[in-house]
Amino acid sequence: MTGAELLLKTLSELGVNTIFGFPGGSALPIYDALYSCKEIRHIRTVHEQGAAHAADGYARATGKVGVVLSTSGPGATNLVTGIANAYMDSVPLLAFTGQVALDLLGRDSFQEVDITGITLPITKHSFLIRNKNEIVKKVKEAYTIATSGRPGPVLIDLPKDVMAGEVNYNEVEKEVNGFVRTYLTKLEPSSGFNKLVEKAAEMIERAKKPVIYAGGGIVTSDAAEELLKLAEKINAPVTTTLMGLSSFPADHPLALGMLGMHGTAYANMAVTECDLLIALGARFDDRVTGDVKKFAPNAKIIHVDIDRAEIGKNVDVDLGIKADVKQFLINLLDILPSVKNEDWVNEVARMKNLYPLKYSEEGLKPQYVIEEIYRQSKGEAIIVTEVGQHQMWAAQYYKFKEPRTFISSGGLGTMGFGLPAALGAKVGRKDKIVFNIAGDGSFEMNCHELITASRHKIPVITVIFNNRTLGMVRQWQELFFDKRYSQVSLEGADVNYAKLAEACGVQGFEVDDKNELPKIIHNAIQLNAPVVIDVKIDAEENVMPMVPAGKPISEMLGID
Repeated sequence: MTGAELLLKTLSELGVNTIFGFPGGSALPIYDALYSCKEIRHIRTVHEQGAAHAADGYARATGKVGVVLSTSGPGATNLVTGIANAYMDSVPLLAFTGQVALDLLGRDSFQEVDITGITLPITKHSFLIRNKNEIVKKVKEAYTIATSGRPGPVLIDLPKDVMAGEVNYNEVEKEVNGFVRTYLTKLEPSSGFNKLVEKAAEMIERAKKPVIYAGGGIVTSDAAEELLKLAEKINAPVTTTLMGLSSFPADHPLALGMLGMHGTAYANMAVTECDLLIALGARFDDRVTGDVKKFAPNAKIIHVDIDRAEIGKNVDVDLGIKADVKQFLINLLDILPSVKNEDWVNEVARMKNLYPLKYSEEGLKPQYVIEEIYRQSKGEAIIVTEVGQHQMWAAQYYKFKEPRTFISSGGLGTMGFGLPAALGAKVGRKDKIVFNIAGDGSFEMNCHELITASRHKIPVITVIFNNRTLGMVRQWQELFFDKRYSQVSLEGADVNYAKLAEACGVQGFEVDDKNELPKIIHNAIQLNAPVVIDVKIDAEENVMPMVPAGKPISEMLGID
């Protein structure tokens, strides 16, 4: 078989059944092999960046590895933003790039680019396969690296002649168990793990005001069940990061929602007042902590993370444990007695009553739109977002019930992520209704992927919060730049997004009346087809609460 056929066979053996990509000259041997490959479905997007985001959304929704394929040169460089996005949010991704033939490397050949060098800072590892007999070994190594420990993207560069060359399947190295064993050994928990768990249990028993701070690691490690058990066993309120949303049921009495810059006031207050913060699979990023020196000032901090480099990186901790959070929670629950903490729970409940999320009920408000999507979907949809105000409203007002139902660009904050990621999520989870919550500015970044939705009949519902401005940038300019609105207005082009959708073969609707919205969302769900709903909202609507950059999270704008 050819190297390309062996590549596809290896991926199929690893459980890969979907690849997102775009063909080109250096990748032609792989696309020729795909022509007769029945085990793997290829979905061609309009742009390689869209393919990378679609693979990312697929991985987040399914828990499987996402796979993206491009040609060399511009095809490869168009993947860079998508790879960086996956890297920042710890998403398992395999990026395959075609490359010029080996004898053309280093000669500035047509569509040659050093993609392994370009992506070195944004991948867990990268490979350039020079020998066709290494294909199986390198692909299995890449899969292991991408999916184990703290997941992330791995890139494999595939020279055209290596993919076109013939390989004797019986002679290639098919087993890489030695590498896998060695690599996985490096991921074992901290030395003295059991003693550290016992120390954590002692700290929890002594605490009077504990708060659990859950990050994306809970979702990645499938530890939501254990998280719920811990919260109920020690009667501790739970707050999450943006990536941790969906890891704890939002309608649970102990749920505080998201914390940080646009978190709930009561989550920020609870963290500020707590005497023990139990951080699980979170990295204490700046949008969560605000002023690090005043973050959780009264608390001892336990930090559990699969990545040792994250422990103590941003915030000093009292007990750091390098471990998979699921393993940690299982061991902890075995030895931890039940704790009541009734006074603390009652105090937090008072905070929730005093400072609820709220908005004016006059007119068509974005918060109402999110709540109506929740009602119409019965809280069971996968919500994917672009980046901006709409992203924060979705995080605040949709009550997520189960893991992997919230998909958003966190660390990189990538505008244009939502639509292609939603397509990938729907491909991976056909049983779920998938909404893409978008702002008009973010939607315009990759709106051409509506053609992908139409071409492949992927029933994603995109709801555009159309305020005719770059909303989050406008909000910052209003609050911190004396309302000097520079380059944020989207007025002037008179874009009709519903008609744009129809031009791409997607049904489009416009809404400017609050009373029309429920019926339109209901009908969109019933259509089971790609749909765009253009919702007109007020350009002056801001996301509140808000912690100004660099301020303590206890100092919030927009609360009474």
